[in-house]
Amino acid sequence: MTQMYKTALYLPGRPSRFAERPYLPGRTRMEVLSEVLKAVKLNGALFYNAEFSAPWCAQSIDAHSVTSHLSPKSEHVVIFHLLTEGRGYANLKGDDELVPLNAGDILIVPNGEPHILGNGPSVRPVERGQVLDQVLSQGLKVSRMGGGGELTKFVCGYMTCEPQMGQVFLGGLPPMLKVSIRDDASGKWLEQSIRYSVDNIDPARPGGETVLAKLAEVLFVETLRRYIALLPPEQIGWLAGVRDPEVGKALALLHRNPADPWTIASLAKGVGLSRSVLAERFQRYLSETPIAYLMHWRLRLGAQLLTSTSSSVAQIAAEVGYESEASFNRAFKREFGLPPARYRSQSRAARNKSVPRAPISNRRSVKR
Repeated sequence: MTQMYKTALYLPGRPSRFAERPYLPGRTRMEVLSEVLKAVKLNGALFYNAEFSAPWCAQSIDAHSVTSHLSPKSEHVVIFHLLTEGRGYANLKGDDELVPLNAGDILIVPNGEPHILGNGPSVRPVERGQVLDQVLSQGLKVSRMGGGGELTKFVCGYMTCEPQMGQVFLGGLPPMLKVSIRDDASGKWLEQSIRYSVDNIDPARPGGETVLAKLAEVLFVETLRRYIALLPPEQIGWLAGVRDPEVGKALALLHRNPADPWTIASLAKGVGLSRSVLAERFQRYLSETPIAYLMHWRLRLGAQLLTSTSSSVAQIAAEVGYESEASFNRAFKREFGLPPARYRSQSRAARNKSVPRAPISNRRSVKR
C-alpha cells in the first residue's frame, strides 16, 4: 500500500544480468522511468545501517551537507529509509502528522526535506549530522542509539541527481511518501539485495560505488512504480500520465528518441491513436501538447550536455533534435534566459565553487 503525506543478504537469487534492473510488472511505466532516469543520472549513493532502541527520536541529516560528499556536480538529494525490522514513525519537521512505519516499508523524502524518525514515548530529537561524518571518515557500518527497548532497524540511504532533469518526476511527488516492498517477489529480492550489499560491499573498493548506486536507482524506480500504480483514477500530472497506457506509450517514444523529427501525426501512429485523441489525452494529464513537451525536454537535455560535456553548441543542437545552431540558441534563450555558451560558462563557474568530495575509507563498526 502506498501512502501520501501532503504536509509532509543473503542473496537467494539474482537476475541473469545483475547490472540491469530485474524484471518488474508495468512494462510501459518502467520504460518511461528508465528513459528519463538515463538523463537524470541518479548517482552518488550512500547507505548505512541504523539500529535504534525505544524510546528514540532522530532528526534527519541536512540534505545539502550530503551533496558535496556524494556528487559535487549534483545539487539535489533524495533521502530514503528502508525499515527492515521493528516499527517506528516519521514526520516532516514542523508537522504534527505522524506516518506509521513497519518492517518492509520504504520511506522516501524526494526533495530531502528535514524530517524526524522515532519510536516509543516522546524524547528530544537527536541531531544526526555527526553520523554522516562517521560514515565518510570512519566507514561507519552500524549507527546505534536509543533507550534500550524495542529495536528498530533501518537501511538509510542518500542519492543525488541533476535537479533540473529530475524535476520532471520529482515535481509530482509529495514531500514524503511510504511504500511497502515486501508484498511480492521483486520487492523481497530488492530488500535482500540492499541488505546484503550494505553489509558486504566496500564502496572504497573498485566497483563498490557503482553497485550501490545501481541498487539505489533500482530501489527508487521500484518505489515510483508502486506509487504510480496506486494513484487515484482522477489524478493528473506527469506520473499519472506515465500510468495511462496511451500517454505512457507516447512519453516512452519521445524519451527513447527525443531527437527524432516527431510530429503529432507520427507520434499518434506510434501510439495507435488518432491525432485528436492523443492530443486531448496528453493535454489532460500534462497540460501541454506532446510537441511542446518534447521541446522542453530537448532543451533540458541540451542544458545537461552543455554542463557535462565539451561538445560544441552546434553538436549539442543536432544531438537533441534541432536542425540548426541558430534555432537551438533562440529556443534555449527563451527557456533559460541565457544563450547556451553563457549558460555553460556560468554553470562551470558555479560548479568550481563546490566542496571537494570527501574520501571514503574502509568500514568499521562504530557504536553511539
